[in-house]
Amino acid sequence: MSPVGVQLRIEDRHVVMDNGIVQVTLSNPEGIVTGISYNGIDNLLEVRNDESNRGYWDLVWNAQPSSTGKFDVIEGTSFEVVVEYEDQVEISFKRTWDSSQEGKMVPLNIDKRFVMLRGNSGFYSYAIYEHLKDWPAFSLGETRIAFKLRQDKFHYMAMADNRQRFMPLPEDRSPPRGQQLAYPEAVLLVNPIEPSLRGEVDDKYQYSCDNKDSRVHGWICTNDSPVGFWLITPSNEFRTGGPVKQNLTSHVGPTTLAVFVSAHYAGDDLVPKFEAGEEWKKVFGPIFLYCNSAFHGVDPLPILWEDAKFQALCEAQSWPYSFVASEDFPASDQRGNVSGRLLVKDLYISNDYIPAKGAYVGLAPPGDAGSWQRECKDYQFWSRANEEGYFSIENIRAGDYNLYAWVPGFIGDYKYDVAVPITPGCHIDTGDLVYEPPRSGPTLWEIGIPDRSAAEFYVPDPNPKYINRLYVNHPDKFRQYGLWERYAELYPDSDLVYTVGASDSAKDWFFAQVTRKKDDKYRGTTWQIRFALEKPNPTGGYTLRIALASATLSELQVRVNNPKGNPVFSSGLIGRDNSIARHGIHGLYWLFRVDIDGARLVDGDNIVFLTQPRSTGPFQGIMYDYIRLEGPPSSSSTPSKLGT
Repeated sequence: MSPVGVQLRIEDRHVVMDNGIVQVTLSNPEGIVTGISYNGIDNLLEVRNDESNRGYWDLVWNAQPSSTGKFDVIEGTSFEVVVEYEDQVEISFKRTWDSSQEGKMVPLNIDKRFVMLRGNSGFYSYAIYEHLKDWPAFSLGETRIAFKLRQDKFHYMAMADNRQRFMPLPEDRSPPRGQQLAYPEAVLLVNPIEPSLRGEVDDKYQYSCDNKDSRVHGWICTNDSPVGFWLITPSNEFRTGGPVKQNLTSHVGPTTLAVFVSAHYAGDDLVPKFEAGEEWKKVFGPIFLYCNSAFHGVDPLPILWEDAKFQALCEAQSWPYSFVASEDFPASDQRGNVSGRLLVKDLYISNDYIPAKGAYVGLAPPGDAGSWQRECKDYQFWSRANEEGYFSIENIRAGDYNLYAWVPGFIGDYKYDVAVPITPGCHIDTGDLVYEPPRSGPTLWEIGIPDRSAAEFYVPDPNPKYINRLYVNHPDKFRQYGLWERYAELYPDSDLVYTVGASDSAKDWFFAQVTRKKDDKYRGTTWQIRFALEKPNPTGGYTLRIALASATLSELQVRVNNPKGNPVFSSGLIGRDNSIARHGIHGLYWLFRVDIDGARLVDGDNIVFLTQPRSTGPFQGIMYDYIRLEGPPSSSSTPSKLGT
């Protein structure tokens, strides 16, 4: 522990927290982070920006659902010292709403907190949002905390072992150095300051990340005093949408974000909407802003990144933090734990129960099976089952929950029939739980892997004119810009045809069913699945199960052996996740059951036609997760896995 205690200095317009390692300056009473001093650098934040545009909490809100969102940098109107000891300082910047602000300001009381501990190389921040009885309705499109670092120092960005690089400068994105592409976030670097970046595409969505994988990200300064600035998220309990919800991380600026609520990769389903008089309170955070340094003369990049990962692990192991002063943040002994085992029952695969290996098991507010992925107001708590299906979910806030799960390798969503009330200190053992995935009969053929992603399908190489070199020969090659245009190049006149037993889904199934542009007009597309069937049962019921990894203003129509007839199934208009444009490979999960009368099938060659007819732009489309045709329940066919 450092011998230097935490010092708090209150000035007319600023408040300074200093523990001898890091010094943080905030505006008073607004609570904007205006300066971070560390390792001899007087300010890690962009000094050329106005003080209100350096380190801040913000939100986007609507008073009316149809109106354009209002962007609001949250500025406090009162300052308070909550804790002041040598070992810890916690300060508060509050903004209180009243009826005179109706329509002008989001109807929330907001309390922003900042915490500094003795010996810590960084500081914490969290916020408490509250909507009270009799207050007006509103929706919250986004809320986050953002830091703008110095452009002259921070040029290297890291967010994963295989996702880090030297980044373009902000001026590279503006004309004439940069050329906007299909949307403002995507820019072609025409004449960047660093010549080696010429011809690359920069797009902040290329650096998005699933919540489950987004523990630490940030920037490294490689100047004479190598320094790292990292945003660490120790828990996902306060993020919306569950473990596979995607959010932005860091991007050109240099900018670092902690996103708590966002419609990205989901659309309006992930926008919390509050009715007039609805009471609500939520704590976002704390997150940890961590600074580290390396000796001059050594390669700082691996040293600082590995240290940041280790610090993120330490923070996660310390959750829930014991130092948080707010009564709205429960300590460990005020929380509960749930454990158990999840098994899968599918008699067409095995006569024995199958351990739910790697299952995502979580507690979320009560709802239907799968409702957790659209839940955006309260808290969620998730873990992964081990190889035997055993799971343990710890440090759950008190309240009433449902237990949900989904299992890689199996379609659908599990929900435990019994409500799970969490009380302080409880330890609930559910025992063995059994998930029976949707199934009507034996597998006749299947395409893909049921894992809620289209990553296993054919992802083309990008157009050489629109490339991000980070993702060349990379497992995330789907993050390249413009891949939707490759479909029309591969299939200029006719659409994809997939033959079960002969085609390879990794080579022959394009990762997204997109529109095709021809003669300056976008057109819908119809894909074919061809398969042989021996003596189908004309009175039997066949079932086609279609799991989607993503849908954007699209419609799925299914026809069997007649491309022009009425569809046997239509989803109607679905999806607003925009994952095709935003390099997401998945958005929200959809599962459809299509019943097929055996009389529609013939002895020999059959065709399933999958049509996506909506075609007003390039980004409408569907990403498939998995497709399976099941025979009638009475079929004597041996369960099999063909056509994978």
